Amino acid sequence: MLDRTSPTVLLVDDDADLRAALTFLFETEGYAVHAFASAEAALESDESSAACLVLDQRLPGLSGLDLLERMRAQGFSAPAILITTHPSGRERARARAAKAQVLEKPLLGDELAKLVGGASRAG
Repeated sequence: MLDRTSPTVLLVDDDADLRAALTFLFETEGYAVHAFASAEAALESDESSAACLVLDQRLPGLSGLDLLERMRAQGFSAPAILITTHPSGRERARARAAKAQVLEKPLLGDELAKLVGGASRAG
């Protein structure tokens, strides 16, 4: 069981199976996880104390980058990781501007866990 001092990962992905798998992964790494199926649900949650944000780019409604840009405008400064397939040059530029790392799907090996670990220590 996690204690209250566990760093929190804010996870936003509309794929229920992937969201469950990533929640399990992060929890086994010692993180508390607050997972959401949409950008709008994450915005309504007021999760401003997360150590790291992991979000899918292609979400129903607001995209992952739209969410991140809104959160940055509200003062959210924690590290962010954008997971996506075949990001365009424009998406990569927006991610850089929003200070997000881009990780392309498929998510293989332990690269995402390493990125979250590094990001949560840096943030």
